[in-house]
Amino acid sequence: MSAYSNEVEAADGLKQAYSKLKTEISKVIIGQDKVVQLLLTSIFCEGHSLLVGVPGLAKTLLIRTIAEALHLDFNRIQFTPDLMPSDILGAETLDKDRNFKFIKGPIFSNIILADEINRTPPKTQAALLESMQEYSVTIAGEHRPLQKPFFVLATQNPIEQEGTYPLPEAQLDRFMFMITLDYPSFESEVEIIKKTTGEAGEKVKQILTGGEIIEFQNLIQKVPVADNVVEYAVGLVHKTRPASEKTSEMAKNYLEWGAGPRASQYLIKGAKCNALINGKYSPDIEDVQALAKSVLSHRIVRNFKAEAEGVTVDKIIESIL
Repeated sequence: MSAYSNEVEAADGLKQAYSKLKTEISKVIIGQDKVVQLLLTSIFCEGHSLLVGVPGLAKTLLIRTIAEALHLDFNRIQFTPDLMPSDILGAETLDKDRNFKFIKGPIFSNIILADEINRTPPKTQAALLESMQEYSVTIAGEHRPLQKPFFVLATQNPIEQEGTYPLPEAQLDRFMFMITLDYPSFESEVEIIKKTTGEAGEKVKQILTGGEIIEFQNLIQKVPVADNVVEYAVGLVHKTRPASEKTSEMAKNYLEWGAGPRASQYLIKGAKCNALINGKYSPDIEDVQALAKSVLSHRIVRNFKAEAEGVTVDKIIESIL
């Protein structure tokens, strides 16, 4: 049963919960406000995120801290070239009575950190990506649902590409956001060093339960959106498609492929959440624009001309906006 008497009260509750979550997470994670906002938005929108950042930027600590604040189970899977699908999903084994018994893999958790997902072959990547789309896995012909809420944060190292298996565009499309984790500022790094080399810091309090998160996910689905906002989001996505009649000049010149309909869906879902956490009851065009780069950047493919001329994906998206 809902703790809120109406949807307006629930919307206010989401804003307050988000504010408390950011406060708790900032006790451990310093200077990554935008990254935290995108990750929480992704969770509230039933999406998944791809985090791109060099080693040593506390990606594991970040997602573990979010899991603690959300009172959710957390598992980390280190992706390696020899990782098998059964290492993620689990497998059936014979027990002492010679009966088959299913041993659950790490995928059976609420929050999964898929560390360096591009280090493992496509067959193993696909085992994870099926669960992201269907919220279930099929093992030995048996369909097994995953516990909700379910969220995958996959990471990639942008520097070292030797021995990697890049995710195909169809698989990248499963991620709501691609988030770039930058180096901390000088001031933030000073604070990080002080906190991590001194006495143990504050413990993170639990702010939300799994049931409350599902309630907020259902609330976001019900948020009304004006037609002009939907048309703006769809128009943005069409501008990335070189063959579309609404395409932009930059897309026509520099893109091989544009974003698909899933990008439009995530722009609107994300805009709804962005509106609620900022105290609005319906999204506007600014809410769509705030998330456009994170939704579109991994869904568009540059052509040879763009690479030769050094035209970046960010520059193309900025011109479209």
